[in-house]
Amino acid sequence: MSEIIEDNKSTGVRNRRVHMANERTFLAWIRTSIGIMAFGFVVEKFALFIKQMSLILGNANIENVSPPSHGYSAIVGIFLVGFGTLMGLLAFVRYKKVERQINEDTYQPSSILYILLTIAVLAVGIFLVVYLIHSM
Repeated sequence: MSEIIEDNKSTGVRNRRVHMANERTFLAWIRTSIGIMAFGFVVEKFALFIKQMSLILGNANIENVSPPSHGYSAIVGIFLVGFGTLMGLLAFVRYKKVERQINEDTYQPSSILYILLTIAVLAVGIFLVVYLIHSM
């Protein structure tokens, strides 16, 4: 009888550890999505910064100041903020799915979130390299 109680206790401790690991993974994905959103905000505001620096350094004519041209930085910035938001949502869905699988003891790894992040980072990286080469 005491073996059954002890076995149930060890299973509960193991499940608790696995749930805590799942939560740490979820929080890591949330930190990543916040980082991507912050980077998107910085990229979107970069064109305004460059315009202001050219005014400060005297490279632009003050009488003919036009509104800052956002170009591709606004598009990339908005995309990154949206992608970070989507990734946060997908991380929550993944967290709840894994939590249910842990409780049912039917865990199956899935790599859709990893594939999505890798493709998006690769696409943004390629775009930024092309953009920087084009702006030289």
